Amino acid sequence: MASPTTRPQRTARPDRSRTRGRSVWPLRVLAAVAAGFALYAGSPPRELWWLAPIAFALFAAVIRHRSARAGFGYGLLFGFSFLLPLLGWLQDFLGADFGPWPWLGVAAVEALFVGLAGAGMARVSRLPGGPVWLAAVFVAFEVLRSSVPFGGFPWGRLAFTQDTGLLLPLAALGGSALVSFAVALIGGALAELAFRLRARRNWAAPLAMALVPVVGGLAMSPLIGTDAEAGTARVAIVQGNAPNLGLGLLYEDDVLKANHIAAAKKLVADVQTGRVPQPDFVVLPEQVGSWGPARTDPELSAIAAQLGVPLVVGGLGKDADGSLRNQIVQWDPATGAGDRYVKQHLVPFAETIPMRSLASRVSPFVQRFPQDMVPADEPGLLNVGGVQVGVGICYDVAYDDVYTGAVQQGATVLALPTNNAWYGYSEMSYQQLAMARLRAVEHGRAVVVASTSGVSAVVQPDGSVSERTEQFTAQNLIAEVPLRSTLTVATQLGSATTWALVALAAGALAATWWRPRRG
Repeated sequence: MASPTTRPQRTARPDRSRTRGRSVWPLRVLAAVAAGFALYAGSPPRELWWLAPIAFALFAAVIRHRSARAGFGYGLLFGFSFLLPLLGWLQDFLGADFGPWPWLGVAAVEALFVGLAGAGMARVSRLPGGPVWLAAVFVAFEVLRSSVPFGGFPWGRLAFTQDTGLLLPLAALGGSALVSFAVALIGGALAELAFRLRARRNWAAPLAMALVPVVGGLAMSPLIGTDAEAGTARVAIVQGNAPNLGLGLLYEDDVLKANHIAAAKKLVADVQTGRVPQPDFVVLPEQVGSWGPARTDPELSAIAAQLGVPLVVGGLGKDADGSLRNQIVQWDPATGAGDRYVKQHLVPFAETIPMRSLASRVSPFVQRFPQDMVPADEPGLLNVGGVQVGVGICYDVAYDDVYTGAVQQGATVLALPTNNAWYGYSEMSYQQLAMARLRAVEHGRAVVVASTSGVSAVVQPDGSVSERTEQFTAQNLIAEVPLRSTLTVATQLGSATTWALVALAAGALAATWWRPRRG
């Protein structure tokens, strides 16, 4: 009887896709980290705005068609590699007393939001028109991290890399959200274009997506208005300087005030002797004075009276009910302190202290301010010698709503008093100036930046800087600025563009959940 034929056993073939994945993921990790550092390299004060879409393209290529879990991990690396060097001024400020933990902690928390964006972007990258949804998702998580926790932290938005770039004019159409979307769309489209060229597939669609924002920026550029429709105003900026003491400056209020009073007196002498023309009003920085409910200050009143023009000056004030406020006061030459603007967005763990008992381990402000400051929700619009001045204070400039409300109510020029002396010779002041330049284009208004120790500047409505100071120098600026009344599309729309992009992202994410279940 013949024996049954035995079949040879087949040798299992190795799963090449898994082997390839195991060999490629270290390269993806390196690419995500490199993309984050490249995005930082494209940020102010460096005028390398074109690096931002290239960095984003590298990140988009890393997370394209990955799982949500992988997208989160790569996004976390990308975000941390970008935000850690970007926020290096926190280490300059707090490192000597608190070590690297506040710096690392803030960067890590914000990187978590970028990680969540990466997870969402990985999912929507598989949808038709992936770069559009991918860009919308990233903007949506920028909006989220600008809102939570503790009021959010908008530092490091993609839009703030474009203060000298071709995409800046788009701010006049849709504000910072549209500029961020344009950067992300170009980056995502470039990544998709590279994959399609390699696969020899139709590459026209991603190329068009990459070109549309660039063409839009170029088309908008000549439409950015700079005419003095409502006349001009001669503005003086007083930068009195401060000692470079870092944390030590927290308890040197008298020095800050003395320096700025001295600089203001020099302005008075220069005007009286004819060395400089008389300004229409004067802007002094944040935290020059400190006032009780009556808001009296003989030195400021004397300077305003000698100049014969009003001052716009920042200081800490305690109201009759005991509330502590960070405020900007209009100081009239005849009547003294008048209308004021109270800061809307308070800095967490500085001007307002969440978890106060624990915060003392990472923040010096717990001892400096035994009570939280109280914010306001009214737009900063001051009538300064007949000029409608829209005002924000320091950190306010990173948020979209402060100047939008002021311009919608009639501001013809914007002012940004700020105190950056705590951060030494860091990039913080230049990063903040980039935000002011974006706000100038967004609302079609000149922006007057008055800093305690620099960089003070005059920003024209097209975002160009016509006058500026150096850091840690005592210097006064006088400039003629245009007053404008036309509302840009971005000002008229307000937050509508932002929420439209958020809705677009939500719809795309919902589609990724619905499509597999439908199939």
